[in-house]
Amino acid sequence: MSRPIQIKKHPFPSLLYLEWTLLAITALTAVIPPPLRQFRPKPPELSICGVFPDLSVCSILPQLSIYSLIIFALMGLRLPSSNQITKVIYTAIEILLILTTGLFGERFARLFPVLYIILVTRSCLIFKLPGRLFITTLSFTLFLVTTQLKYQLFNFQASPQAQAQERSRFFSLNWSLTFGLSLVFVLLMMNAVLSERHSREKLAIANEKLRQYALRIENQATLEERNRIAREIHDSLGHSLTALNLQLETALKLWQSNPIRAETFLATAKELGSKALKDVRQSVSTMRSNPLQDQSLEHAIASLSENFHRSNGILPIYQINLEYSLPPEINTAIYRITQESLTNISKYADATEIKLELTTTRGNLRLIIQDNGRGFDLGQNTTGFGLHSMRDRTLATGGEFNINSAPGSGCKITVNIPLTRLT
Repeated sequence: MSRPIQIKKHPFPSLLYLEWTLLAITALTAVIPPPLRQFRPKPPELSICGVFPDLSVCSILPQLSIYSLIIFALMGLRLPSSNQITKVIYTAIEILLILTTGLFGERFARLFPVLYIILVTRSCLIFKLPGRLFITTLSFTLFLVTTQLKYQLFNFQASPQAQAQERSRFFSLNWSLTFGLSLVFVLLMMNAVLSERHSREKLAIANEKLRQYALRIENQATLEERNRIAREIHDSLGHSLTALNLQLETALKLWQSNPIRAETFLATAKELGSKALKDVRQSVSTMRSNPLQDQSLEHAIASLSENFHRSNGILPIYQINLEYSLPPEINTAIYRITQESLTNISKYADATEIKLELTTTRGNLRLIIQDNGRGFDLGQNTTGFGLHSMRDRTLATGGEFNINSAPGSGCKITVNIPLTRLT
């Protein structure tokens, strides 16, 4: 059960399986000779024991080569990822195992190229680019040195004619260049794979940060909307209910002594109750997540105008000219800005004429809401929650929010939202 857990810790498990497959195929090729080779004279053993057969350790060196090969294969299960010293020691042990496998076991001499390629592959997973280049250069150098050493061992045993043939086989320029280019190819391929993986990881981190940021923005917007509704309820509904309660208390006191005057207070209380009911409906409408409810922006603004006319007796003059459909987030922003503007006009402006214009030009959406009310001083009254909310909604869509007003000169709100991505 422990091996699968260790394999999962490898950065590229499929690469580890490929290493084992290459080692197994090459080892089998070295151990099982081709059928035609059994009819040829057995060549001298190109190892230390082939030169010095009387050494006492020659009996255990073949087994040592096999064990070194197995250890080298199993070392791929766990690559070091801590400090630099551990990585250097790990790589040094790998090089020692490669030399032990090739120099002391003649059958596994042909494993040298595969072992060095695996060494370069693992170094790419362990070191940064300078370390990778160093290990690649060291692998090619060791390959040439061990090949030279094999040739020197062969000179002790072979005839001059065989030496010349073997020399041409060992020191083939094409073979050396091919092996060197193979190492460079492996290095470049691993760099590309690691670079792509690093880019994916950075992209995943960026996406996660963006998701968290969007979640914070959404929570902040929800909190601001709740605060706005709470303030609206406190300022409008709370005031209306307090006044309603006072009117009812006064009517009860005058009911016995002055019924006619008590009826006046009851009528006022009824008006306050109607106003409170209107404020409740408006708050509920504001809390809806989709205020348009599958209707077009034109119809939604028309409904706002009709509601304003019923509540205030003034019918806004609106002109809407949209050349193409808008994204839902822009539709919602325009609706909320219009709704907030009409609410502010109803509460504070005392206007008798309201004009609303919504048009799309080349790559731009413009909303203009203008009234002839009493206006206000821009230097003192631009920090209200309603204006702040409209400005934030405009900026959230990448647009610009402007307001022009002066005492006794009405108010004009202009919203410009770029739509270049839609044209």
